[in-house]
Amino acid sequence: MSQNAAVNSNSFPSGRPVVFRNATVLTTDPSLEMIESGDVLVVDKRIAAVGRQLVVPDSAVEIDATGGILMPGMVDTHRHMWQTALRGFGADWTLTNYFQFYYLNWGKIFRPEDIYAGNLLSAIEAIDAGVTTTVDWSHGLQTVEHADAAVDALEAVPGRFVLAYGNLLGAPWQWTKAPEFADFIRRRIDGRGDMLRMQLAFDVTGDPAFPEKAAFEAARDFNLPVTTHAGVRGATNDNGIRLMYEHGFMTPSTIYVHAATLSEDSYQRIAATGGHASVSTESEQNAGQGYPPTWLLRRHNIPVSLSMDTSVWWSADLFSAMRATLSADRAREHLEAHMRDETVTLCHLRAEQVVTWATLGGAEALGIDSLIGSIIPGKKADLVLIKNDQSPVMFPLLHPYGHVVFQVGRGDVHTVMVDGMVVKYDHRLLGVDLARARQAVIKTVEYARAQMGEQAWTQAINPEKAVVELRDNPYTYTDRARARATREQGNAGPSPTTPQE
Repeated sequence: MSQNAAVNSNSFPSGRPVVFRNATVLTTDPSLEMIESGDVLVVDKRIAAVGRQLVVPDSAVEIDATGGILMPGMVDTHRHMWQTALRGFGADWTLTNYFQFYYLNWGKIFRPEDIYAGNLLSAIEAIDAGVTTTVDWSHGLQTVEHADAAVDALEAVPGRFVLAYGNLLGAPWQWTKAPEFADFIRRRIDGRGDMLRMQLAFDVTGDPAFPEKAAFEAARDFNLPVTTHAGVRGATNDNGIRLMYEHGFMTPSTIYVHAATLSEDSYQRIAATGGHASVSTESEQNAGQGYPPTWLLRRHNIPVSLSMDTSVWWSADLFSAMRATLSADRAREHLEAHMRDETVTLCHLRAEQVVTWATLGGAEALGIDSLIGSIIPGKKADLVLIKNDQSPVMFPLLHPYGHVVFQVGRGDVHTVMVDGMVVKYDHRLLGVDLARARQAVIKTVEYARAQMGEQAWTQAINPEKAVVELRDNPYTYTDRARARATREQGNAGPSPTTPQE
């Protein structure tokens, strides 16, 4: 740092211009592209200048970004933040286990304070990992009191959030028409600016009666975008897409989450109406919604954003999402080529595109790409500096986009800026009460465990194991138990791996 070098790692000067010096700048903007040894100046919440060796105000605070990568803040377009209170609980679940737990059995036990606890922890870890904008796909809002608690938590953390209001235990055509719902929008959303926005979050089952029509009408009346789980095997399908299209509810502001098991016709409808997809690759690969669909979305030129879904299973950072997405897309391309007895010699999906999906792609899906998503003068300063001088992973820096996708992780996030304010510096969160989040989550876990009882808790966290069919192998012993006993007894008989005569 220059004349303003005395920046404490536990604080950061506020209200002054900030300049990032000597970074590899991933602008995600075609007009600027990547800038090596670049500077970015932030003044009054906005990016004032991008270039090399910028002349800056004397009052500017300088951040030495040498050896680091400066990129736009990442955007997660689908995260069930309230479920973070049970982080990792469903590590061995399928989608069926998830539905059984939340939809059929235990979703109803979550109180407003439990929504608050999950949202608070999730919001903190979002900014810690460089996710500066998060869609809180909040389908645990059984009452308006639950919704108030969700917003209370979001407003306690210096991030940019979108409340996707939902209620997995209620009918959207009913709760969207309730007077208290309209009052909530007036009290908690209207006039909050671009730091807190709102969507409606509900799914379309494909019922020919199309009861969701009233919820879409409510979204139109309140001028709210709709986000919906579409193309989820066993849950939502092409009939839902067809009904949305026939009634005129597919718009450019609609986000289709997963979109993994749709027909050619449905993808064409999404493309024709300008919709966006939110791909949660780790979720689709593990839970069973369908194969991650980026290979199909690319074919239909449907815009893509990335999301991590829920911390009840997976990590909450988009580094994992980018890595998994690029790997899944390439795996599909290779497998399809092998089925034709061909070899892929050039990868269609590149690291740069996936980084763009995680940043500008999310901003475009939310309709706020004029504000954030790329590093160009005039946009809001949502920025992430990846720099870790103590890590051997940070050098050499030869392919910056590939480095972001395949090499670094959340532990390498040095500085995070949201709306021009530094919320993390030198790997430390600023102005965040992590102890408060910890205590809130501890209380929720204790409460949930007591409400469920030990037997149900244990059964939920350890679903019954599938029976594995053992096939005879002509080259090795198949009676493993007998072979193991023979070895343990020191029998001089043939080794279990010796081919049978």
